[in-house]
Amino acid sequence: MRTRSAAETVQIDVFTLFPQWFEWFRSQRHVRNALVGGSSVECVDIRAHTPLAGGQVDDVPFGGGAGMLLRVDVLDSALSAHYGVDSTQLRAERRVIALAPVGRGLDEQLAAELASEPALTLLCGRYEGFDERIIEHLCSDVISIGPYVLSGGELAAMVVCDAVLRKLPGVLGDERSALEESFSAALKGAPEYPHYTRPADYRGWRVPAVLLSGHHAEIERWRHERSLERGARADGGGQG
Repeated sequence: MRTRSAAETVQIDVFTLFPQWFEWFRSQRHVRNALVGGSSVECVDIRAHTPLAGGQVDDVPFGGGAGMLLRVDVLDSALSAHYGVDSTQLRAERRVIALAPVGRGLDEQLAAELASEPALTLLCGRYEGFDERIIEHLCSDVISIGPYVLSGGELAAMVVCDAVLRKLPGVLGDERSALEESFSAALKGAPEYPHYTRPADYRGWRVPAVLLSGHHAEIERWRHERSLERGARADGGGQG
């Protein structure tokens, strides 16, 4: 499947119970570059839009069990209030993404796919997760950053934002940085090759001689081979 090119900018809205957590993320240099270039990472406080008394946003699961779930009426209210439309119609206008371990795994192809979108909405779970009706009726996607459980979706949202924003034009200091990196098309989806810098010899740990040779064709060949070796190990094809 052909991957669409990254958009010039992307508007990302993060629905969270902890909007202040993203102040650090927005201060990072490449994220600042994206914001200066016209992209945005805005946080919406879910609790500020709850229709329930006392700022309540969660409740116990039907059928019993440990933990609490974010309520569907609370997310419905927050989405509708922020966008001024019925929340069930929103996913026809933009991708509304729940961050949960049951979702599609985030990889380079999905990151590039999201970077081609002009607008994204990320929903951060908390407690035991989402009432399933949020996923069924309010979301277009469910994305997981890995087969493990976090205490909430905020860190996952930052991972998605980072993977997307760094693909936008002008965000990285050197545009070549995003062309030949782990899992990129230039490396045919394999991990990136090893990198070395000064000193060339430290405690007897020497930089491979080919990298000091000045022979660019040999260097490229060496890097390609090392990338393929790493890919084979990651796939279980390497030896012990």
